[in-house]
Amino acid sequence: MMKQSFYGLLLFIFLILPPVAAIMESVMIVHMHMQMTLLVISGLLMGRFFQLKFPRFFSKWNANGIPGILLFVIIWSYWMVPRAMDEALTMQMVELFKFGSLPFLAGVPLRDSWKKIGAAGQKVIFGFLVIMFSLMALLYIGADSQICNNYLEVEQKTLGWGSLFIGALLLIYVIQLFFIDQSEYE
Repeated sequence: MMKQSFYGLLLFIFLILPPVAAIMESVMIVHMHMQMTLLVISGLLMGRFFQLKFPRFFSKWNANGIPGILLFVIIWSYWMVPRAMDEALTMQMVELFKFGSLPFLAGVPLRDSWKKIGAAGQKVIFGFLVIMFSLMALLYIGADSQICNNYLEVEQKTLGWGSLFIGALLLIYVIQLFFIDQSEYE
């Protein structure tokens, strides 16, 4: 488990390197769907370290997993807003907030909450993600003008189609959860 935390830390350090961050942020779809997702994954991987280091904190404040999931949903939703992405590129403090919030306020709580919320809660989160990606697809594909100052309109459309694709894949996954007995594969 500690190897996982170490790999999460390495991933986080790699992602915050200025050349890596600049390259990933130069393309809109890479910025949102790769960099931000990898930041959450780095937090997921580091989460076990924090669970072992601060067990009382997690048992007291995230006993049933709902507070952690709500924090994940709030942070993830915030970073899907076009204005937040724009400000991350133009304001240093917002950029720092992105590198702090996605791994530590989204990834770590998601790791701690995932098993606690059970199968029904997990399906709700997948449903939320399907809806979120679908709404993002509608927003970015349907926009008649540039909604992100730092990216071209064609990049917005690409991000929208990428969001639609991810939403469709998640929807297929959620649908198969209802028809396939998962206990056979555990």
